Amino acid sequence: MDASSSNKNPVIDHVAQEARFGARNYAPVPVVVDHAKDCLVWDVDGREYIDMMSAYSAVSHGHLHPRIVAAAEAQLKKVAVMSRAYYSTTLGPFVQKLSEVTGFERVLPMNTGAEAVETAIKCARRWGHRIKGIPDGQQKILVARGNFHGRTSTIIGFSSEQEYRTGFGPFDGGFQHFDYGDMASVKAAATANTCAVLIEPIQGEAGVLVPPPGFFQELRAWCTENNVLLIDDEVQAGLGRTGKWFAFQHEGIRPDALILGKALGAGLLPVSAFCADDKVMQVFTPNSHGSTFGGNALAAAVALEGLKVLEEEKLIEQCAEKGEYLFKRLREIQSEVAPLIRGVRGRGLWVGVDIEPSCTTARDLVERLAKGGVLSKETHETVIRFAPPLTITYELIDKAVDIFRGVCQQKYRELDLGRKTNTVLPA
Repeated sequence: MDASSSNKNPVIDHVAQEARFGARNYAPVPVVVDHAKDCLVWDVDGREYIDMMSAYSAVSHGHLHPRIVAAAEAQLKKVAVMSRAYYSTTLGPFVQKLSEVTGFERVLPMNTGAEAVETAIKCARRWGHRIKGIPDGQQKILVARGNFHGRTSTIIGFSSEQEYRTGFGPFDGGFQHFDYGDMASVKAAATANTCAVLIEPIQGEAGVLVPPPGFFQELRAWCTENNVLLIDDEVQAGLGRTGKWFAFQHEGIRPDALILGKALGAGLLPVSAFCADDKVMQVFTPNSHGSTFGGNALAAAVALEGLKVLEEEKLIEQCAEKGEYLFKRLREIQSEVAPLIRGVRGRGLWVGVDIEPSCTTARDLVERLAKGGVLSKETHETVIRFAPPLTITYELIDKAVDIFRGVCQQKYRELDLGRKTNTVLPA
């Protein structure tokens, strides 16, 4: 080995390589991941981190769950991709299991969450025309301000975030906005041509915003009364993240359609699905919609095993219990370092810690956390998201929270908040 190669810093090398050859559409936290197992991640220098993000819920089963890896390896020895031009031995069992879990009669598999949302949009529009009788091209879908449903051109066209939209137009205008959690705003936005409401049960990218009590029950009743489809986007919230199989179960309702992704791929592959009863799904006929990779044999085998793991290892029940514990501990920190933290919200193992912007940015604390050995991510510069794998132990929760407590206390002292608020930090 020559001197120049031995002096290379692997972190700088990998960061520089991405910066030089990759599109600059991300601003990653400066950690170069080498390998991971369950809830732990190691960087190229061998340093260990607790994963409190789980790839935005895509790794809810933990990294490289042995049962899921075994299912993938077994299928890889047989066949991976043949397209939907033929039947397979894995797709039928997968869609049947997902139908049983969700309670919907039919499943349309896709790859990414955004693709599943696009599928839902196409379904809602065709349903609005063919079933509700809205003139084709005049169908309208209601969407909430602050929404995040993906990054395709159609989807960003109805985002209320200018950063997502600027320079990417023109957009189709088939969407109307309402204020999240506000039924009066929903009613004001609706017209005779409204065919669907597309909504997240918890707004993740907006800062893990939970709707006010009763909102979804009112929304469900209004949709039924006005013959409007209620389409629930649970790409992040679904499959146990909130302590129930699906977040809509917290609200005591049933949507007309359900969008799933992220955790459906069990941390190995991009797998998504649009689920609905036949009265809705019937609008799709051969050649009206599809995907070469959607429902491929490998993806179906992995997703099926992922559903079985969630069920058989009781990860969802564990999530509910561990989520309560995580909330309790984070709220204790909030009380210690006020006004640095102005709120802790969410459900299950999906928590948003709201940072007071006059004190610091969420990104600042996220980078300090990474240096301390905890991986998290900010949103909108004011909220830190914690969403660890559902397999996380109480010991790791305590360790991660203690590191976060130390980061917050360090910032508290730097800002001299104790003197300003006449309080003393606990030991």
